[in-house]
Amino acid sequence: MTGPLKVLGACPLDCPDTCSWEVTVEDGRAVRLRGNGEHPFTRGALCAKVNRWLERAEAPDRILYPLRRVGRKGEGRFERIGWDEALEEIAGRLRGIIDEHGGEAIWPYWGTGTLGWIQGMNGQAGQRLFNVLGASRHHPSICSIAGGHGLVYTTGTSAGIDPETLALSKLILLWGTNTLTSGHHLWKFVQDARRDGAHVVAIDPIRTRTARQADEHLAPLPGTDAALALGLMNVVVGLGAEDREFLAEGTLGWEELRERIAAFPPGRVAGITGVPARDIVALGERIARTRPTAIRATMGLQRHAGGGATLRTLACLPAVTGDWARPGGGLSYSTDDHYPIDQAALFRDDLRPAMTRKLSMTRIGEALLDLDDPPVRALFVIAANPAASAPHQSKIRRGLAREDLFTVVLEHFPTDTADYADIVLPATMQHEHADLHNGYGHLYLSWNEPAVAPPGECLSTTETFRRLARHLGLDEPALYDSDEELAEQALGSGDPRLTGITLDRLRKEGFARLAVPDPFVPFADGFPTPSGKLEFVSERAAMAGHDPVAGYVPPAEPADPERARRYPLSLISSASHHFLNTTFANNPELRRRAGGPRVVLHPDDAAARGITDGRRVRVTNDRGTLEAVAEVSDAVRPGVAATTKGHWPKLSGGANPNALVDERDSDMGGGAVYHDTRVQITAL
Repeated sequence: MTGPLKVLGACPLDCPDTCSWEVTVEDGRAVRLRGNGEHPFTRGALCAKVNRWLERAEAPDRILYPLRRVGRKGEGRFERIGWDEALEEIAGRLRGIIDEHGGEAIWPYWGTGTLGWIQGMNGQAGQRLFNVLGASRHHPSICSIAGGHGLVYTTGTSAGIDPETLALSKLILLWGTNTLTSGHHLWKFVQDARRDGAHVVAIDPIRTRTARQADEHLAPLPGTDAALALGLMNVVVGLGAEDREFLAEGTLGWEELRERIAAFPPGRVAGITGVPARDIVALGERIARTRPTAIRATMGLQRHAGGGATLRTLACLPAVTGDWARPGGGLSYSTDDHYPIDQAALFRDDLRPAMTRKLSMTRIGEALLDLDDPPVRALFVIAANPAASAPHQSKIRRGLAREDLFTVVLEHFPTDTADYADIVLPATMQHEHADLHNGYGHLYLSWNEPAVAPPGECLSTTETFRRLARHLGLDEPALYDSDEELAEQALGSGDPRLTGITLDRLRKEGFARLAVPDPFVPFADGFPTPSGKLEFVSERAAMAGHDPVAGYVPPAEPADPERARRYPLSLISSASHHFLNTTFANNPELRRRAGGPRVVLHPDDAAARGITDGRRVRVTNDRGTLEAVAEVSDAVRPGVAATTKGHWPKLSGGANPNALVDERDSDMGGGAVYHDTRVQITAL
């Protein structure tokens, strides 16, 4: 009789921490999951959500067999069928759609909630098959793209400093990020810095868990962060504290940016942001005298009309102070671009016809209802729940309800989106399949070794598409590569940062840090921009139709006077502590802890509407309605209402905050505008 087996893996969820974990297996069953204590970032801890992973895997509502719809779309009524029957039906429908409309009538819609280079969003599992079919390309615009584009114009890459170097900082600005909820492992490094005397400032419209633990909290109006950054730079320059050597040698366009900074004195910035001028001056003075200063900014910060400009401008602040040149200084947004994964080898876009159209995941309702050249006739939803997670829910539901739309959903659970499927295919969960992971909040690659056999008839996403390729009669050899072959190809770029990192090593050790210096100062030898310098003025931005000088682009809905009159409150829908996007939102215990939908109102706004704490309210605009329970608290500033994302509409009254969000694009990259939403709130 053998003892328990310990299997190393990694959390796949859309979180910067990408935890390394260890699964204990007894008699073929996973009996325990814990964080890997050997991993320098995970340090043995998992979050409140993932601690319930194994319970979730054995939940009674898990989908274990292929299903075919027998009711109306949206009803969620299905019958069990076999894999061969399901795949043959899918193959037949696809052949007919391609014959009538061409391959572009097929849309593979990958979600960002589950990451991974083999099974998840990073590698877009099945991409090779859809390339061979000539399907429309999927534009992953829902998460970080606006900020990433803005950073590329300024620093040449969305990859900033190693978050671990925050331990070396003396001033940490946690800007638009709730670290203790959305990536809590970074807090250990923040605490390390505090023990050495660092001062921590939270900049967030909401007094979050993180803001309550910070030394200082500034609460700007949503979408005004770039103006605040310019105001802080104005104070630094007014004190003569700019790093003139760094500005002369390491930047391009200082004179133009200095002129823009001069137009944002603290008094004007106070009027834009709602932050008192004295607080802007005090923080600007602290930044002026404190080296190194680090900014940690994450994705919620850029989900508005000026999201790209915001990250462009935030990246300028550590250039004005010279902090980019110092360990523990600079800006951390995403470390994704530090990983030299061979994406060309993995995706095989050479198999795709030239000029295939691209469809934006945050405009799925529009595409399903309005597109006709050709129309979307087949939708594959892979690790996604757009009926709950994408903007403008009523429009999405109308699109998904089309009888001429053939929808296939690969899923673990009967989500709102799965209810509209024609075929549902049961997918494996992370501890049941192999995958390769990077972390967008650290510098470690991880291998996830399957720990147990899948339950029922669940298949990995890669195996599902290998089998579908056979049913389609396709003979392209790349469609049948194994998971291990895919991983080897992903690691085969030959980049020096992968020196010593092989699949064999990852399988033995579980993880490996990129081969970069420690501490890592990524731009010590210059920036990957056309000039080799940080670009306050970007010719590439100008060519794309943007202001060439970094600056402030205001949120759109507050700038519309009539809309602002009808809907006087700015709605923020931030991450829940108990759900990750809509993942875990059907877990009974986590639903109990999260409670039902609620909206936080400042006492002044509540009093003006006759709303008391605990009162049921209706949150509305011209796109939709959400019913919730009011919480009256000064955790939000006047003019702002706060709620959390993640609730499944069908489990929470029929809607969540995304019913109120527009499909409009941000300024760069076609990013989403979740936090550029005006509403009215009335008592029920």
